[in-house]
Amino acid sequence: MKFGKSICVLNVGGTRYAFTREVIKDFPLRRVSRLHACATEKEVLELCDDYDRDRNEFFFDRHAQAFVFIMLYVRSGKLRFVPGVCELSFYSEMLYWGLESVHLDSCCQKRLDDRMSDIGLDTLSEGDIVLSGDEPETPDESVQRIALTGRAKWLEKMRKTVEEPNSSIAAQLLASVSVIFVIISMIMLCASTLPDWDTAKRNTVEEHRIVEAVCIGWFTAECILRFLLARDKWDFIRHPLNIIDVIAITPYYVTIAMARAGMPGAGLGVAGVILRVLRMMRVFWLMKLARHFLGLQTLGLTLRRCYREMVMLLVFVCVAMAIYSALAQLLEHGLDLGAQNQDYASIPAAAWWVIISMTTVGYGDVYPITIGGRVLGGMCVVSGIVLLALPITFIYHSFVQCYHELRLRSARYARSLSTEMLQ
Repeated sequence: MKFGKSICVLNVGGTRYAFTREVIKDFPLRRVSRLHACATEKEVLELCDDYDRDRNEFFFDRHAQAFVFIMLYVRSGKLRFVPGVCELSFYSEMLYWGLESVHLDSCCQKRLDDRMSDIGLDTLSEGDIVLSGDEPETPDESVQRIALTGRAKWLEKMRKTVEEPNSSIAAQLLASVSVIFVIISMIMLCASTLPDWDTAKRNTVEEHRIVEAVCIGWFTAECILRFLLARDKWDFIRHPLNIIDVIAITPYYVTIAMARAGMPGAGLGVAGVILRVLRMMRVFWLMKLARHFLGLQTLGLTLRRCYREMVMLLVFVCVAMAIYSALAQLLEHGLDLGAQNQDYASIPAAAWWVIISMTTVGYGDVYPITIGGRVLGGMCVVSGIVLLALPITFIYHSFVQCYHELRLRSARYARSLSTEMLQ
């Protein structure tokens, strides 16, 4: 568009902002930057509500306070909800200006997912926003995209590539390679327990060392890269999955250090036991799959949110186990009625029978022989079913909610990926 003046004015809800034509051209908000490419006034009016050619002023009938926060976000680089503003209204303003929910901080993303889950809404489109012009806009998100220019924008893109497998095509390729290395590592770990593995290893020892070194090198480089790109290094260190990564990688380097110290053998007493334990800790690499599979993420998030219910379930089981094991020891061994059951010689021994009975596993290795013990066993089984079922409802609802939240997040990244492919 042939602008009449070098200064362009954005009038958002009565508040005026002046920018140069160069700034408008590269403006981080898609709706604003598209103004520069307009060839006619009709095209301009498709993007804004009114246009004054004499003053080169563009009118937007949007929430003025929200846009103020958007400009503040340009400076701070943080995108969060405006206090007192509905999450969906905030989200609608974000979409109006061409922003996505992926730019929100993780805490605000969770709030948005909760809100959309409560009303049974999977997503909002830009078409929905055009129809809801009276809803206020959330400012912070626009500011984030403006702030993420140059080196900061590149770092943010790299961070999403290594942290969010569905954020881009490069992230999906990186996640696929990581999964392949995890599978290779697990195959080698399982094969190392086969009887013929030692013979095969002696014949191809160099190949095995190379494969193991490549896998460990990939995991180490991935972990270091994610640490360097993390926004908050302390939060990165405290994250459970990152702790698991370190636990899975460390044994390899400890094994090399012990080998160089002259303790490479598996029969060196305590050193050999430590080496075998460290090698088996590589099984924690399977937990890396939680970064790439929605089911494992849902399970982990559910356990984290339902720890109170899990503790309550553990208390129920422990109290019942203490009561039933004491009664079982008394009925089967303590009364000395002529037929003492040696499997119940102590309360700890009886506790094993109680736990496998309450969980309805029933190995059959320990069982009561007296009439009173069998009656007690029936009561133990029935009460175990009831006690285990009590907190299940809370855990189930939490699982469904966590799954819905993660599915919304995955769909959000899928939409962003589709936009990237189209561009």
